[in-house]
Amino acid sequence: MRPIFSFICLFVLLVSCKNQDKLTFEPFILHGDACADCPEVSVSYPKALENTKLASTINTALEEETISILNFDEDIAASTPEEAIKSFKNGYLELKRLYSDETIGWEAKIEGNVIYEDNVLLTVELDSYIFTGGAHGYSSKQFLNFDKTKGKELENRQLFINQDEFERFAEIKFREQEKIPMDKSINHTGFMFEKDSFHLPENIGFTEKGIQLRYNPYEVASYADGPLELTLPYEEVKKFLARRGKS
Repeated sequence: MRPIFSFICLFVLLVSCKNQDKLTFEPFILHGDACADCPEVSVSYPKALENTKLASTINTALEEETISILNFDEDIAASTPEEAIKSFKNGYLELKRLYSDETIGWEAKIEGNVIYEDNVLLTVELDSYIFTGGAHGYSSKQFLNFDKTKGKELENRQLFINQDEFERFAEIKFREQEKIPMDKSINHTGFMFEKDSFHLPENIGFTEKGIQLRYNPYEVASYADGPLELTLPYEEVKKFLARRGKS
């Protein structure tokens, strides 16, 4: 029995050590006012609980992105998600006051999830949908990447040792996925890259399957074409990455 007990203790210790690398989160959830003349608003994203610089950085970044998405009232300088929801509501009510017969109900939904975490990096995906009238709403996803060892948010250029070299590699893979010949322009099949030149998307994030490049609607194609994703396995891109921990 003693060898079995020792094995169980070792297993528990290994699992405990592995979990120590993981941050602790709780859901942060907000809803707009429930009334006939109120837009439908829901916000949900992970809130880091540790009393650390990293937790503060993550929570601040998610708050700021939420405020940026919802802030529609120029008269209110929203500094919290709650104020941003009020701003969104005021924007709708003002439009309805001016065009009462034409205004369709607004809607905003923001949902965030931790989609990748190792001992060095953490990525949160922020999925949002906004409808403020017109033919359709607008859906987008944003990646927020964090360096856990330094407690800071990373810009895209900080993800790579040499971003230009990675961009050249990514273009080859993009052309392969989208079946664009190397001897043709990047817009040969109907894309809308500015100046007919390939560029990395605004959103680059770490996932379990690899590093993902995500072009949101309108970024390089029409809304009807939807979002465009290119996921590159870590084995193919590890030589370009400035940071990479152990999963």
